[in-house]
Amino acid sequence: MDNVFLFVPNLIGYGRVLLALLSLYLMAERHVAAGVCYVISGLLDALDGHAARLLNQSSRFGAMLDQLTDRCATMCLLACLCAFYPHRMLWFQLSMAIDISCHWIHLHVTTLRGRGSHKSIGGEGSALLRLYYTSRPLLFCMCGGNELFYSMLYLLHFTEGPAVLGLGLVRVLAWLSAPVAVAKSAIALVQGYGAWAELGRLDIEERAAAKAL
Repeated sequence: MDNVFLFVPNLIGYGRVLLALLSLYLMAERHVAAGVCYVISGLLDALDGHAARLLNQSSRFGAMLDQLTDRCATMCLLACLCAFYPHRMLWFQLSMAIDISCHWIHLHVTTLRGRGSHKSIGGEGSALLRLYYTSRPLLFCMCGGNELFYSMLYLLHFTEGPAVLGLGLVRVLAWLSAPVAVAKSAIALVQGYGAWAELGRLDIEERAAAKAL
């Protein structure tokens, strides 16, 4: 079957979008149901990639659907956190700006360079980014830890969760995952800096080529 719209990983991607939208609809008040929908949508992110490789159904359409679902879901969760924790609004806004801008410029440069995937890092790219995108365990832990942190902050608005050694489990998980969220933002900044630098080099190359004509 060559209909990319009906590829199994893309069907899973549509399901992720629906679950994310349902989570947003429930997010203001029904935290348990919203959290379940959000987590399942996130977990399906790993499943659609596995299905794409297993069934040889990787596609640019699916990759973009996956990227936009991730970015928009996290952004909407952060927007909710801005309302729940207005005194921390600046930090959530910065997190959104870093996430969106750095991924966008990276994808743009990837397209301009003619690379098949945003996970392909050029020879002048950061060794950190190459490790980040080639190590699936590292990528999973970083993305999962980042989502865990913001999800726990969301749940903490409603409940501390069951007590563990006198501390609420939700609060404990938020503290444990906080360094991962900070590290992921730092990696995004490295990614953004590298993309801007490469875009500048591309301008220089094109101007040099034009002068050589």
